[in-house]
Amino acid sequence: MIATPRTLTTTASGFTFVWGSRTYVMGIINLTPDSFSADGLGADVGAAVAQAQQMVADGADLLDIGGVSTRPGRGVVDVDEELRRVVPAVAAIRAAVSVPLSIDSYREPVVRAALDAGADIINDQWGLMTEPSLAKVAVERSAPIILMHNLPGGATGRHADLYPEGLMPGVIARLRAGIRVALDAGVPESQIIVDPGVGFAKGPEQNLEVIRRLGELKALGRPMLLGTSRKGFIGQVLGGLPPAERVEGTAATVAIGIANGADIVRVHDVRAMARVARMTDALVRGPTV
Repeated sequence: MIATPRTLTTTASGFTFVWGSRTYVMGIINLTPDSFSADGLGADVGAAVAQAQQMVADGADLLDIGGVSTRPGRGVVDVDEELRRVVPAVAAIRAAVSVPLSIDSYREPVVRAALDAGADIINDQWGLMTEPSLAKVAVERSAPIILMHNLPGGATGRHADLYPEGLMPGVIARLRAGIRVALDAGVPESQIIVDPGVGFAKGPEQNLEVIRRLGELKALGRPMLLGTSRKGFIGQVLGGLPPAERVEGTAATVAIGIANGADIVRVHDVRAMARVARMTDALVRGPTV
């Protein structure tokens, strides 16, 4: 069982995350019409606000808002369309809830507009390897930044070929490169969070291996986000279950992930996973009752 030392903290617009004290639950708000998990809201701002309020009531500590699907075979969404989906919803959600908001985008214009609208955290699915200028945005706005592991060519299906040095060494090396870009731009180390990118540029067995070996990422010295919710490898392990039926499988990955060092879990089913996190924390970090 691996926990982040409690001396590490990250601040987002006045909210302080004390890493190692407990697991933080991040609720997912998909402003897309084609989400893999069948929960996309499109540009329905009212529905996004209602979902945000419900997630906070169910135990979400922060919310991640995105306007572009990451499902295989997705279509291309231009910047103007991503802005149209994201910015009004971020502004409305900001007015409705008090928890920190994360913008899930790697495009600088979208990130800047979302931060202007009330987002607090940058969640870059390319870990500064595609748009390194986001590091400067993080400095200018004093925004924490989440660096996710991803690789070009990940959609080809030839995942083993992407890691000639081995899976975990490859994941760690690319995340370390992203951390270096952030530090060189002036991002304080305390404002950097890492994500191994489960489901991105990895096959089913590799996703399972990442979760089993999650503790190795503690070598980076940064708090860790884990996003496994409803993902395809869970459905494959459980005999082809569709996304809506992957709650129990997600719960298993969340519990093992926390035991192996995850500090934030990014989930669709907030109420259930907040309970899983609280119970796992009692086992891993000590009871809080």
